[in-house]
Amino acid sequence: MSDQRASEAAFETVIETHLLAHGYVPADRAGFDRARAIFPATVLAFIRETQPKEWAKLEALHGDKTGEQILTDLCKWLDANGSLATLRHGFKCYGRTLRVAFFKAAHGLNPELEARYAANRLGITRQLHFSPRSEKSVDVTLSLNGIPVATAELKNPFTGQTMEHARRQYQQDRDPRETIFEFKRRTLVHFAVDTEAVFMTTRLAGPATYFLPFNRGCDGGAGNPPDPAGRTYRTAYLWEEVLQRDSFLDLLARFIHLQIEERRDDQGRKVKKETLIFPRYHQLQAIRTLVAAARTEGVGHNYLIEHSAGSGKSNTIGWLAHRLASLHDAANRRVFDSVIVVTDRIVLDQQLQDTIYQFDHKRGVVQKIDESSRQLAEALENAVPVIITTLQKFPFVSRQLLKMAEERGEQSAGALPTRRCAVIIDEAHSSQGGESAADLKEVLGGEELRQAAQQQAAAEGLDDMAELFRSMVKRGRQANLSFFAFTATPKYKTFAVFAENGEPAHRYTMRQAIEEGFILDVLAHYTTYATYYKLLKFPSIKSSKLPCATQPYNRPRRSTPATNSNWSSRTCSKPSLWNA
Repeated sequence: MSDQRASEAAFETVIETHLLAHGYVPADRAGFDRARAIFPATVLAFIRETQPKEWAKLEALHGDKTGEQILTDLCKWLDANGSLATLRHGFKCYGRTLRVAFFKAAHGLNPELEARYAANRLGITRQLHFSPRSEKSVDVTLSLNGIPVATAELKNPFTGQTMEHARRQYQQDRDPRETIFEFKRRTLVHFAVDTEAVFMTTRLAGPATYFLPFNRGCDGGAGNPPDPAGRTYRTAYLWEEVLQRDSFLDLLARFIHLQIEERRDDQGRKVKKETLIFPRYHQLQAIRTLVAAARTEGVGHNYLIEHSAGSGKSNTIGWLAHRLASLHDAANRRVFDSVIVVTDRIVLDQQLQDTIYQFDHKRGVVQKIDESSRQLAEALENAVPVIITTLQKFPFVSRQLLKMAEERGEQSAGALPTRRCAVIIDEAHSSQGGESAADLKEVLGGEELRQAAQQQAAAEGLDDMAELFRSMVKRGRQANLSFFAFTATPKYKTFAVFAENGEPAHRYTMRQAIEEGFILDVLAHYTTYATYYKLLKFPSIKSSKLPCATQPYNRPRRSTPATNSNWSSRTCSKPSLWNA
């Protein structure tokens, strides 16, 4: 047992050493208040340092009891609203709003915000004794300004224990009623980690705790590739990349969100189901890759995102839309005036609105076009930050713009001012061609597209053919439009239109989704036409004599990816089926 503990301690030391060298500070476990599940001294020091005016006014009221009053109100707020909302928007103490974290602004125009962001204290604690009723401890705890936000249980396969043991430890030995583990009130994510694989969950629920894979993928399948630096562990990306200071603060500020779904139970009563969403690794990587490319390259480029079913595409689109709507370049200028999401998904509207409200605390950022093309024309004219619509409404926008101008008593050519737009296309394989797509480009191309067509017609000496030239121009690439096209099944034409150099900007394969347990492998359970014919013609044939592919298939009960027999975190082999 001592050898096992020593091996785990060495693993902890690797993680701690790296984080302390890259912006973290040690959080002494002796300073942890087990009943309140916070580090009181760190919380008070941060508030006093970053908000001296508010502290002074509260001190004038409470004197020596100021700190205790602040901690009491903070814990009440955490219990009522959750740590995520409190970290983002602060809490009330005697009518004054106090902040317990400051996140990076979308631009660098405000030095005061930059200074407050730099004041954040990300702490790491090893072997934190969390319970007032026992001396149990969790291997690693991460905290932000004194509020615990993440935990990790570490296992080293050289001792005979793996990530599976860490997962069972959370399920069997971590009471979800402990304050530190209560859903959304303190810690937000829990990692089960060994040297080969990482799994995570956002809600502890005893044996029912459900873990999701948080692995990079290997050769198009599940698991992790060998460490690029040749080290013996493959999971260094967790603490070197994901938990890196700026990355982790970005996750807390602009990725994690509380998803609330209303359903009806067996008695017909409305019940709310709350789910804390933490991005899977491929989602995080895809968003950051696309945002970095858009910031560097600017407007006028196309990106293909090839994500299989089971990838969590709705959330990926939501995160991408929010990031692009607030994206600024190196010169602190907004890259896009509007983000248009082209989709037929009804649920995406409310999901996007709720998600963005949690990030920005602003309503009206997202507008769903669910009535008419006039509604779309008004949203485009007003440059609404995020617009959700269908492709079929664009052919009628010019006509609506003319009507709207006529109602105002203005002259109009039926074109919008040319603005920089990001267009996110859901299911690009089915919506990227045809006249409707060309009409979208014409509408968003605005006045500049019309002028370019007129100039081209004049240069050819065919002024009366301007309409034809406009029809030609709108089919080409527009300098003011960037397309972000999502598809699980790209066609050749999809690659030709959206892929740069014939490759997608990001890929999450069907094989990885199958091996991680998010979708079923349909090729593993099929019946050939020849066998089906024999079954119909010779029903007396015993099933035991048939090939295994014809055996009756009963859909298995959903299990966690870690227990799925088709998944292995230890292999990178690629079946020949996927070499095609």
